[in-house]
Amino acid sequence: VQLQAFGGGLVQAGGSLRLSCAASGRTFSNYGMGWFRQAPGKEREIVAAISWRGGSTYYEDSVKGRFTISRDNAKNTVYLQMNSLKPEDTAVYYCARAKGVAIAYSPRGYDYWGQGTKVTVSS
Repeated sequence: VQLQAFGGGLVQAGGSLRLSCAASGRTFSNYGMGWFRQAPGKEREIVAAISWRGGSTYYEDSVKGRFTISRDNAKNTVYLQMNSLKPEDTAVYYCARAKGVAIAYSPRGYDYWGQGTKVTVSS
């Protein structure tokens, strides 16, 4: 399984970005997916997660109402729409595949990781 995340970049505060994560393999739809981020000097934290068919989602408190996670199982892709970006959203963002169909809330619940895409929000 390979995950490739892209869509990061430099954006001004208040702007938007859409991250995408393309997965190889035929079993993408059998697993939950998550987006994590890691800022310099900080631990990796979960941002959002989605169950295998998209029926359940989770958002970290600081991104609720601003970020939206979605998936297209026909395209083996998970997305993270990020609106109203803030400087504190600056980080490297990683997509990951959960070990099962449900949402997982910690990095231990994921077994495959993408390479990360950098998001920088200027004030």
